[in-house]
Amino acid sequence: MVGGRVLDPVQGIDRLADVLLKDGIVEAITGAPGDVPDGYHVIDATGLVVAPGFIDVHTHLREPGFEHKETIATGTRAAAAGGFTTICAMPNTEPNQDNVSTVEFVLRTGREQGVVRVLAIGAVTLERAGKRLVEMAELADAGVIGFSDDGNPVADPNIMRQALTYSQVTGLPIINHCEEPSIAGAGQMQMGVIASHLGLTGVASEAETVMVERDIALAELTGGRLHVAHLSTRRAVEAVRRAKERGLHVTAEATPHHVSITESWVYGLGGAVPENGALSTAAYDTNTKVNPPLRTNDDVDAVVEGLAEGTIDLIATDHAPHAATDKECTYIEAAHGISNIETAFGSCMVPVHSGHLALEDLIERMTAAPARFLGPTAGDTELGSLKVGLPADVVVLDPSADWTVEPEAFFSKGKNTPLAGTTLKGLVVTTLYAGEVVHEAGARLD
Repeated sequence: MVGGRVLDPVQGIDRLADVLLKDGIVEAITGAPGDVPDGYHVIDATGLVVAPGFIDVHTHLREPGFEHKETIATGTRAAAAGGFTTICAMPNTEPNQDNVSTVEFVLRTGREQGVVRVLAIGAVTLERAGKRLVEMAELADAGVIGFSDDGNPVADPNIMRQALTYSQVTGLPIINHCEEPSIAGAGQMQMGVIASHLGLTGVASEAETVMVERDIALAELTGGRLHVAHLSTRRAVEAVRRAKERGLHVTAEATPHHVSITESWVYGLGGAVPENGALSTAAYDTNTKVNPPLRTNDDVDAVVEGLAEGTIDLIATDHAPHAATDKECTYIEAAHGISNIETAFGSCMVPVHSGHLALEDLIERMTAAPARFLGPTAGDTELGSLKVGLPADVVVLDPSADWTVEPEAFFSKGKNTPLAGTTLKGLVVTTLYAGEVVHEAGARLD
């Protein structure tokens, strides 16, 4: 790759250079463009950014059990289109990833059918029912990189305390979907004026805050390793900030949608507030229904601030593909989730282009930071960098390119995005996994 702006936060590299790949590994980063020896296939990256492949620690691949929504094959192809070269499969499958055989199936299928690296996350409790812990040591030996009942919170504080205690033994994080069920109830969107206007039941922000505060207290009690999934409210961001100031082993992630769009998108029309209170026929777009819900402008500002300062460690997509029938219903009945791994970079560029997040910080939150989170659990291979000798997992980006989101062109089976027809500024041009091109913009590779 010649002539690009090479951004590698791990090595502190941010300069024009050529990146040489050979036999699936990084061979060299030249001192300046134009130093490529003869015999190399050249990818012209002039005017583009060359970075380590993105890492997603929160991907719903749906297989086994829900192959009508997504498969490991289609999900990894979608990941490549989004610039991701490593993804972590969430455990809400059928059967759940609460046993060694299912974890081994996911890892094996990833190796055999995936076009990028697939890692696995184990459940915290059997059947994700919140009653009995899984055999955490066995799942750790099978290769999981963490434990989560995502889709469900670990609601019982005693079970969460036990899980965090065992996390000290395994060294693996407990990744919690922080939502207090007794507060959230059956809400469909963010509680507030817009929910009232639309006649929908709101979810109070405190549902997240209360459980984040509880889990931080339990992490302090046990010394365990807590990771807060899809952080989305100002008060929860503040709670994580205070926990880090106290030196607790707490990390957090934010999703592309929680840094780029707000609750007003439930009105439709790209989030435009209707004039004179008259609702558009575009209102109640079920593709905006997600958990945690799309939040207020103030919450989005707080999440972006947290991401910029490092309180929020990393971007994680929470890619949640669904079949059309899961969304072609009333808002109340619709499934939660957005298919977003292919639009993640463009969405995350929204705060970059508005001046609230530096591009180099965004790249760090999508590469080096999730690599640190994974640490040795990803195996013997170091990820998230273009260091010489590491796997040639590389993404080429055009931060200034405009493109229109067309769900029917997604590689994912899930077409459920509220961004249909929206113009995003920030394009994944090329993705390489282990030195092989697995995605080129505008191309459908075999």
